[in-house]
Amino acid sequence: MLKVLFIGGNGIISSACSRLAVERGFDLTLLNRRRDRTRPPIDGVETIVGDSTDAQSMRDAIGTRTFDVVVNFRAFSPEQVKADVDLFRDRTGQYIFISSASAYQKPVTRFPIVESTPLKNPFWQYSRDKIACERVLMQAFDEHDFPVTIVRPSHTYDRTLVPLDGGWTVIERMRQGKPTLVHGDGTSLWTLTNHRDVARGLVGLLGLTRSIGDAIHITGDEILTWDMIANELAAAAGTTAHIVHAASAEVAQAFPEWADGIIGDKAHSLIFDNSKIKSLVPDFVASVPFSLGAREIVGWYDEDPSRRVVDHELDARIDAFIARVSERV
Repeated sequence: MLKVLFIGGNGIISSACSRLAVERGFDLTLLNRRRDRTRPPIDGVETIVGDSTDAQSMRDAIGTRTFDVVVNFRAFSPEQVKADVDLFRDRTGQYIFISSASAYQKPVTRFPIVESTPLKNPFWQYSRDKIACERVLMQAFDEHDFPVTIVRPSHTYDRTLVPLDGGWTVIERMRQGKPTLVHGDGTSLWTLTNHRDVARGLVGLLGLTRSIGDAIHITGDEILTWDMIANELAAAAGTTAHIVHAASAEVAQAFPEWADGIIGDKAHSLIFDNSKIKSLVPDFVASVPFSLGAREIVGWYDEDPSRRVVDHELDARIDAFIARVSERV
């Protein structure tokens, strides 16, 4: 039985990975600062307390333990992964770093995106930090045989995450018959991946030595437009999306909290070639269409009225922005 450490383990991607790893018989330990109460606790795991951003806290939490596999879902800076290299160099047979498909070159110059597509995103600091992490880890692999596997998920969701900027507020607007704001002309191509599908690929890589020294993205095969995404969510909510389009740059300027994700990722069409993960993990298949995922999202919010939080300030800003855009038509 492989001993596995997940740094994280209760998040969108990691919670599905944790459950599947337990189902498949791995001896799983989770390291967290605290339990995420958004999702139910995971039975069959040991939990230790530590802060992934604090090297000494990590050392104290790990003690003298060793693991066959370590997966870090919570590393976002090169300093963090440098500390991980020092800590786990002689304590694990495989270290899996969760990077991001947003690291791929923007604007995209060639389709489909493969793992050898250049890593260069001048628009989003989050992506540049993930690229810097990957470079640290590959240098450690080249110079010290550090056993790294890099995984790049794309836009991954579970039932708690509405994949449109604005979250539940957008769904409530749909139900009230208000317009739905979609960046661009709504026809750019996008890939959403359910967290259960990512888990099938990632758990299949645990202990797979053939993946060491390599980078693999794990995404869905379903290709959607942003209009299709909005319409699926509206249908799941029992209503219709009255879509209003606006230039991505204009939306980003009006809603700076969305700007990095729009300009650095969502404004670009993204189509991925999943041949590598399918060759490494033959039973990997992305089996959850977004039509089902959208129903799960709306169903989860509808189960408990306390989850259906509307940001009234954002709602008013969207109304004002759409009014300005509509005046020009």
